[in-house]
Amino acid sequence: MSTSNTIPQRTIEGIDGLQALVGQEIGVSDWMEISQDLINRFADATGDHQWIHIDVERAQRESPFGTTIAHGYLLLSLVPLFNEELFTVEGVKLVVNYGLNKVRFVSPVPAGSQLRMRSRLAELTEVPGGHQAILALTLEREGEEKPACVVEQLVRFYV
Repeated sequence: MSTSNTIPQRTIEGIDGLQALVGQEIGVSDWMEISQDLINRFADATGDHQWIHIDVERAQRESPFGTTIAHGYLLLSLVPLFNEELFTVEGVKLVVNYGLNKVRFVSPVPAGSQLRMRSRLAELTEVPGGHQAILALTLEREGEEKPACVVEQLVRFYV
């Protein structure tokens, strides 16, 4: 289930390094296959067994997509994996996923698709004990113009 890189593509030097990246792209992850097995395991983990995700034969017959598609929340669950691939911040004691401002599932992700994430540091503000970043994330499906998902993620860095 992991992407091919195990070492982050970018090491950011503390809060000053983050501040220097505001408004810029942090990076683009490697492609990852969204297999039917991954979709099935996510359905089992969450209890979301809607046929559009797990019933291949029915999806081929009845779905407008002609196949099963990934759960939107499966896409969201990959954000930490992609973030870990893209960057690490040195000189901080703790990094906390603080939540999401906005999520849109723009286009479906059929089983077997290749997905990657593009990350941009949209904003960095001071909070008690650290800084809060807003990451503008775009999950892209190989060969498609429209993104699969766009997300504003809040991440806190404590020093």
